[in-house]
Amino acid sequence: MGTTAFILTDCEKYTPEKFLADTIVATFHSDAKLIFENYKSFEEGRFSSTTLNILDHSYNSAENNHQFILYVKAKENPSILFSDYDDLGLDSDRELFRIGTIEEVYGAEEVIFRFIYEYLKLNPDDYFWVADYDWVHSWEDMQKLKSLPYDPDWCYKNPKLI
Repeated sequence: MGTTAFILTDCEKYTPEKFLADTIVATFHSDAKLIFENYKSFEEGRFSSTTLNILDHSYNSAENNHQFILYVKAKENPSILFSDYDDLGLDSDRELFRIGTIEEVYGAEEVIFRFIYEYLKLNPDDYFWVADYDWVHSWEDMQKLKSLPYDPDWCYKNPKLI
């Protein structure tokens, strides 16, 4: 598995249903395609997670690497717990969840950029975090990046240094 990324959101506002709705709207506005088969994983009889595929080209395209898998997890799923506040310079008084897990960033940077821009436009208090790095992208960072010529390495650079 390659580089993983997450959307960070306040724990009290997170529900999988709201996240799914915001994902649909963000995908629509980012001119991407959404594939959702409504396959649900269960643990001990309770919903645990589901997956979405967001892609830039048609599913049959020879260039289908311009896509990413997005995991939507239950609020009770322990994998959404977040504890890297100090490493990322975030306020530990704000309890965050790691939602919207993106399995592989590499190769999908442009479609992720468009999607995250639209998602953070809907949820400006959330963050986008590529797990191998010690910073997050905020809504303000994405607005700044959007005003510049597109950089395919945008998510591997500290947005505060751009």
